[in-house]
Amino acid sequence: MNPDPADLRKLHDIVVPDAVPWWPPAPGWIVAFGVVLGIALVLSIRRYRAWKSDAYRRAALRELEAADSIPRIAEVLRRSALAIAPRETIAALQGEEWTRWLADRLTKPIPADVAAVLAGSVYDPQHATADPDGLRRFARDWLRHHVRPC
Repeated sequence: MNPDPADLRKLHDIVVPDAVPWWPPAPGWIVAFGVVLGIALVLSIRRYRAWKSDAYRRAALRELEAADSIPRIAEVLRRSALAIAPRETIAALQGEEWTRWLADRLTKPIPADVAAVLAGSVYDPQHATADPDGLRRFARDWLRHHVRPC
C-alpha cells in the first residue's frame, strides 16, 4: 500500500447526479399556471359576455343588408336603439331630437343629407323615392361604432 495521498490510483470516476425531473413541477410553476389559467378564464368570460351583448348589432346588420327602402332602414335603426335604451326614451324621440340622440352615441357627425332624412318624416314621399345608400352607410357605421348610453 502506498501512503501517498496524491497517488493517482486512489482517484475514482465522478458520480453525476440524476437529471432533475420535469414532473412534478415546483410549487411556483403550479401557482403561475393557476394564475395564467385564471386570467384566461376571466378574459374568456368577458369576451363571451361582450359577444353575447352585441348580438343585437349582428342581427341589425343582417337586417340592414336586406332593407331596401329608407323607412326599412330607419326601422332597423329605431329597433337597434330600443335594444340599448329604455322604450320610454326612444319612443318619444322624433325629428331633431332623434338625430341628436343618434349623434350623441357616435364620435363623428351625421352627414347633413342623412340628418335631413332622419329629422324629417322618413315616410314622406319626397324621402321615400330618395336613394337609401347614404342612410344605409350611416346606419351601418352607427351600428358598428355607437356607444351605449350609461
